This record gives sequence, structure tokens and C-alpha cells, in this order.
Amino acid sequence: MDQFQLKFIDEVTDLINALESSVLALENRTEDQALINEIFRVMHSLKGGGAMFEFYQISEFTHDLENIYDKVRLGEKKVERSLLDITLDSVDHLRHLLDEELAQSPDVLETHKTLTKRVVAELGEIQNTANPSSQDNKEAPHGLKTYYLLFKPAKDIFDNGTNPLYLVDEVCELGKTLTFARTHDIPKLETFNPLLCYTYWEIFIQTSLDQSEIDDIFMFVEDQCEIINEEIAQLPLLLNESFTNKVNKNALENSIQFNLEQLKKWAKEAEENTSETEIIAAETTLVKEKIQKFTKESKIASIRVTADKIDLYMNMVSELVTAQASLKLFSSKLKNTTLLEIAENFENITTQMRDNALGMSLIPIENMTMRFRRLVRDLSQGLGKKISFVTEGTDTEIDKTLVEGLTDPLMHILRNSIDHGIETVEERKKAGKSEQGKITLRAFYSGSNVHIEIEDDGKGIDAEKVRLKAIEKGLISPDEKLTDKDIFALIFRPGFSTAEKVTDVSGRGVGMDVVRRSIADLRGEIETESKINIGTKITIKLPLTLSIIDGLLVRISNTFYIVPLSSIARIHELKFSELKTAYNNIATINDRQIPFYLLREELEIDGNYPEEVQFILVKYRNKEIGLVFDIIEGEYQAVLKPLGKLYKDHDIISGASILGDGTMALVLDTNKIIDKFSAN
Repeated sequence: MDQFQLKFIDEVTDLINALESSVLALENRTEDQALINEIFRVMHSLKGGGAMFEFYQISEFTHDLENIYDKVRLGEKKVERSLLDITLDSVDHLRHLLDEELAQSPDVLETHKTLTKRVVAELGEIQNTANPSSQDNKEAPHGLKTYYLLFKPAKDIFDNGTNPLYLVDEVCELGKTLTFARTHDIPKLETFNPLLCYTYWEIFIQTSLDQSEIDDIFMFVEDQCEIINEEIAQLPLLLNESFTNKVNKNALENSIQFNLEQLKKWAKEAEENTSETEIIAAETTLVKEKIQKFTKESKIASIRVTADKIDLYMNMVSELVTAQASLKLFSSKLKNTTLLEIAENFENITTQMRDNALGMSLIPIENMTMRFRRLVRDLSQGLGKKISFVTEGTDTEIDKTLVEGLTDPLMHILRNSIDHGIETVEERKKAGKSEQGKITLRAFYSGSNVHIEIEDDGKGIDAEKVRLKAIEKGLISPDEKLTDKDIFALIFRPGFSTAEKVTDVSGRGVGMDVVRRSIADLRGEIETESKINIGTKITIKLPLTLSIIDGLLVRISNTFYIVPLSSIARIHELKFSELKTAYNNIATINDRQIPFYLLREELEIDGNYPEEVQFILVKYRNKEIGLVFDIIEGEYQAVLKPLGKLYKDHDIISGASILGDGTMALVLDTNKIIDKFSAN
């Protein structure tokens, strides 16, 4: 497969995703003409691109679909459930057709045949669309034709943001043109309204393209303008002086538009006098113009880069950050002014490169939501429930690695919401709710973290039922007192389920513990809130990125640690003697009682505390907890490195980083530290 086909596959993947998004939106807004036009545009692009890059199955298949949506946009067919189902099934099939090997498999070929029959049946006409009429097949003897185009925009065309000049410019890109701007309708200055369009255009086009390809330019404004598109000759008339002289003379003498019958008469006269030499000259000019068009330098707004290249760039920037730390340490020891200045400039450049690299690796959460919409639609219909899926803040960006690890957990949470959270129509009526349930996916930034919430307005989780189930399974004792948040955390224990029956969707007693582990692997947290007959909200908190973090470098004895700055609230320097005598490890700071952990003891590190220790207040859920270290070295950009399989069970350490002098520093997960030591 050549590079152009690979590029086409990338572009078609985006088109198919856009198609799926528009179809799902159309299901709730069946009269939305903009969505219908967008679907038609995508079909048209898939058809043309498929033929150009030899994906003929895609081209032929989307041709039939395009015919359907052409009828829809012209008002000859309504958007119905059957059409939406076929289109979504076609979206899945188009993805299969992009894989050359898979496209030829028996299953896909059978699906292709079945879907094609469904599309033809939906279109309501059994005909061979591959054999257009003889009129459609009529070709100019020499490949070049001349068209007359009248483009008369409605006066209020500016109201929807349309610039008619852009459309005129697109027409002029199709070949050699002769354009006349008609301005005689412009009123005097005292009555002139700058918000209205008074100008219209008459254009003669010499091109090898079909008439329909000119019409396509005005696809989205055809209701807001008058269009006349007539083929006046199957010859390149714009190189015929007799014809162009008559046209120019008429335009100078008459301010009104051309008479179409007169134009055709002139065209016929010119046709009789056009020599073969002129035709060859016109074709040569056309080839030269195409070469110039394809070789012309232009500014590219964006380019596609493979994920592997982004990953390599991120790794190189990570190594650069480490090298910069070494230079900074070396220059500070030498105390050479020139070297210190170089190190400072190097640090500034490295910081900019780091921020740029992180920005390149961030992608919007919206990229995930399409499959979620499809999941909600298909499962809700299968379960006989009415559910709307709403997204908020999907322009929030996170590391692409997080997206890869986050998709499956979110899918499982959504399945639970659909299966167990949202009630049936009858149950919702009895509870005094609307027939249609609602699931909301919400994303937003909070400091250096991203919060993703999945909230439903279903039956909620019965905390007492969860507690009794946990007692039955021996997870807690009967006399143990827990808050609702602690009780809801039990649903993430392995094998825990309150489902009364097993379904194909969820409720097998596996999954939620996997969800928790998957989120933990991403250095995230998951919390649940729920109220009976009100609904359930599950919140996932994640770091913005997994590769480089801003941290505080601290030390206990000769061991270095890094605490993420995002988790630190405040820092106090205290005498160790005050903490040593503190009752039940609770210190009083600024008239506040704060529990704390002496990490030298908890981590079993030998040696004595210094007289003054560093009391770092870290955020833990809705509280602040103190962690005591010997010394604070300063802020540090930490490049996270995995510890390997041997240390996978040490979840209080989320990774390691190499310091400037080659020493290793362990990156601490403060939440896991507090969870672990408070349970001991």
C-alpha cells in the first residue's frame, strides 16, 4: 500500500467518525438540514476519494447511500429509524472495508451484499445505479466543455456567515474562467445597507469536469441563492476570440445579465469556427495549470504525525529534561557565572520544549465519546429503555496514553449505568420520573488533574444493601461503622456485586474491581456518590499526563523522593521534638489539629531525625494530612520511569526519576501512602 493510500485511510477514518457523530445527532434532530447536508457531504467525499485511491468497494457502497441522503436533503424522503439503523451499520462496515485483507473475508463480503440490498430497499427503487443514463455519460469530444453559470445570492446570505466570494473563488479553481460581477442593484449611499449582498456573478467556465461537480460547490447554499448552470458548448470557447469578444462587448453595453439563448447561439457559431489547433492549445494550457496548482507552495495549517513519532519525541524531551538537570547541578557546583547563564537559558528552552511536547501528546476527550454514544444507543434499544446521552466539557484534553487506558473502564461504567442504573419506562413512570433517562459525561480541569464524571438519574445504589452484601461476603464486620462513601467504595472490591441476576451487559461480579485497578494504573482515583431514586455519580480523577510532572524533591536520610506539586497544600518547618510527643500523631498547627505520618518510621528507614523536619500538608480527599520528611531539596521536573514488574505491588510508589547526578528518586503517590498507612 503506497503512502497516498495510507494518508487516505487516515482521512477517511476521520470522515467516518464525523459521519457517525452526525448520524447520532440526527436521531434527535431529524429535521436538522445542516446535519443532513453534512452527512451528504461526507458520503460524497467518501465516494470520490474511494474511487481516486482504488477503494472501489467504499466508492460503490457510499454511492447508494449518497443517493438516499440526496433525496432526504431535497425533501423527497424523511429521516426514519430504519434509515438511521442502516447508516450506523454502514459506518461499521466502512471501517472494515478500509482493511484490504478484511474487506475480502467471507463475513465482510456477505455483510456488504446484505447491506447493499437494505440500502437499495430503503431507497425505494430497484435499479442499477452503476449504469447512468446516456445523457450522464455524454462526454465532450476533446474533454473540455464550456459552461455558463449564474450565481445570484439572496440579499441576506451574510446572516449565516456565508461569503459569496469564497464560492466564486472555488468555481474559478475548476478551470479557466471569465467572470462578470453585476453591481447594478447596489443602491445609493443613503439607502445602502452593508449587511446585505447586492452583487451577483455570471461566470463562463472552461473545464473537463461534469456539470454536477460545479453544482456541488453550492450544495450548502442552494436554498439561499439562484443558480443557473448550463453547458453551452462541448469545446473550450474561452480561447475563441470571436466568442469572448461578443461576451465582453455585451457585458460593457448591458448592465443586466446575459440572455442564455443568445449565448448558445454565439457558442454554436464559435463551435463551427474553432480549429483543432485551438483545442490542442486549450488542453495544453489546462495541463500546465494543473501542474502549477499541484506544485504551488502553500502554507500548511496542520500535518498528520504518527503516534510513534510523538512517543519518540516525548522520550527525547524526557531525556533532555534529565540532561538539563545534570547541567544545572554541575554549573551550580562550579559556580561559574557564564556556565550558570548557559544552564539557565538551557533550562528555559527545555521547559518550552517540554510544554510543547506535552501539548502535542494531549488529545480531547471528545475523541472517546463517539463510541460511548453508540454504546448508549445500541444497549438502551436492546434493553427497551429510553436514554439520552449528554456530554459536557469534552474539549478537555488529556494525555493520549490516558485515553488508551481510560476507554475500557468508562465503557464498563456506562454499561452498569444503562443496565442497573436507568430504570425501564414503566419503572420510571411509577417513580414519577420522565420516560427518558439521562446519562451525563462531564469533564473538567481541577488544578493539574482532570475530573471525569459519569452521572445518571436512575434508581441509585442502596447503601444498606451494599453493606449487608459486604457483611455476607466477610468484607466488613457487622458492627463496623462506615460512611456512605466508604460503603460505595466496597463495590470496587473483587467479586463484589449486588445484581440479582446475571445479564449479558453487566452484573457478573467482575469488572468494577478491574475498573478500579485500571484507574489506579493511570495514577488516578475513583469515587462514587449515590442517592436512592435520584441517581449515581462516579468521579474519576486523573493526572494531566503520565510522563513528566512538576514535583518537590525531598529526602529522608540518603534516599530521595519526589512529591507531586499538585498534591501539596502547604509546607511547615517544625521541631521534631514537638511531633515526637504529639498524642496519636496529631499536630496542632495554626490552631488546627492535623493528623500526620512520620515517613522515616513508616518506610522503615534507619537513622535519626534532624532537629527540624519538613511537615508537608498534602490533599487527601476532602482533608489535609501531614507527611514528615527530613529535608526539602527544592522543586524538580520529574521524568517518570516505570519501576518494572518486580515492584508492581508497591503501589505507594508510582515511578522513579533520574536526578542530575545519576541518583534515583522515587515518586510517591500520597493518596496511596495515606490509604496504606491508615489501614495498618
